[in-house]
Amino acid sequence: MKSIYFFTVLAALSFSNITAQIDPTTVTIKTTEVVDDVYMLEGRGGNIMIVVSDDETLMVDSQFAPLSEKIKATIDSISSNDITYLVNTHHHGDHTGGNENFNSKETTVIAQANVLKRLKEADKAVGYLPEITLDENIKLEMPDDKNIMVVHVHNAHTDGDSFIYFVDKNVVHMGDVFFKDKYPFIDLNSGGSIDGYIAAQQLILQTINEDTHIIPGHGELSKVQDLKNSINMLKDFRKAIQLAMSLNHTREQIMTNTEITKRYDDLGYGDGFINSERMKAIIYDSLKYPNTDN
Repeated sequence: MKSIYFFTVLAALSFSNITAQIDPTTVTIKTTEVVDDVYMLEGRGGNIMIVVSDDETLMVDSQFAPLSEKIKATIDSISSNDITYLVNTHHHGDHTGGNENFNSKETTVIAQANVLKRLKEADKAVGYLPEITLDENIKLEMPDDKNIMVVHVHNAHTDGDSFIYFVDKNVVHMGDVFFKDKYPFIDLNSGGSIDGYIAAQQLILQTINEDTHIIPGHGELSKVQDLKNSINMLKDFRKAIQLAMSLNHTREQIMTNTEITKRYDDLGYGDGFINSERMKAIIYDSLKYPNTDN
C-alpha cells in the first residue's frame, strides 16, 4: 500500500500548495453559456456550474477559497439571486475550498455522505460542511427545473462522488469522474478505483443521451463522444495492465512500459495533472489493492 499512499499524498500536497500560491489577480474566471440559464465557470481548480431560475440559483462546486470574490462577481453578473443550493461533487479542496465563502443563510450545501465524513476528518469549519447529505441519490427542484438528479457513483474518483444531471436542460456536471482528454486522477486512499471509475462513466453514459452537454471536473465543455473516448481509453489501459500483471510484470516494469500508453500520450492525454507513468501506477495499484464499499 506504500505506493498508493505516496501518490495520494503527492496529490494532496499539490492541492495544498496550489491553494497557498494562488494570486487571485492572476486568475481569470471564464464563463461559458452552456444552454439558456446554465453556465460553466472555469478558473483555477474544478469547473463550476451555475444554473439560474426566476428567483433561485444553483451552484455546483466552489473552487479554491482565494478565488471566491472573483467567482462571486462573475455570478453576480449572471444572476441577482441568492444561491439556494451549493452541491459538491466530492471533497477535494479544488472543488470545496470556497464552500464557507458561499454558504450564506439562504444557501444549503449538499453532498454525498462520505464528503461530510472526509471534510470533518480534515477538521473543516462548520460553514464548510454539507448540511444535507445523500447516500445514493436525491432529487432537487427549482421553480422552473423540476427534474434535477444528484446521483452517487461508488468508488470512482473517490468514495463520495456524485454527478448532477439537469434532465430538462440536458446538462450534466460529472465532477472529477471525467477529465476531458486527460488522464484522470483516481484518489485510491479516498476510496477511488479504476473499476469504479469506469463503471461510473458507463452509468452516466447510460443516463444521459447523445445531445447532453457535459461539464467535466476539469477541461473544456464536452460532448458525449468525449466521454465515450475516455471510457475506451481507460478500458484499454485496464486490459493492458491486467495482462501485464498476469504475466508477472512488476509495477516498475509496467510504469516504464511506454507502449501501454503511447497511443494516448501522442494525443496529449499525459499533459495534465496525471502523466502516463502515474496513470499506469494508479491502475496497477487499484487492481492490486481494490477499493469497494463496505
